[in-house]
Amino acid sequence: MRKAGRRGPYVCGIDAALDVVSGKWKGLILWELEAYGTRRFAELRRGLPGVSEKMLTQHLREMEEDGLLHREVHAEVPPRVEYSLTEHGSSLNDALVPLGVWGKQRLSRDRDSLIDPPVAAATPDR
Repeated sequence: MRKAGRRGPYVCGIDAALDVVSGKWKGLILWELEAYGTRRFAELRRGLPGVSEKMLTQHLREMEEDGLLHREVHAEVPPRVEYSLTEHGSSLNDALVPLGVWGKQRLSRDRDSLIDPPVAAATPDR
């Protein structure tokens, strides 16, 4: 679990949940591991275009501390490190599915508003 003092106290469950998934890449890391299963660091990085090595490392460490993923280091030369979702991480992914549906609906709505501007905006100024 997260180290004490990192954040809190929490006002409600949503506050506590958002603390765990805060950051641009955490939701995408969860999705990548759910979709493709166990992944190595380089595979995760390729699957998340735009993420820096530093940011990916930071998020993976935080997610491991939060019990969302398992990090396994294989005793090889060079060392092979693999990441996989824990049961806790999978349950968070399940909880995020409705949020993803909401996001798709928002994207659809926003596209519609860009294609069909409001009548008032389409009327020339006098």
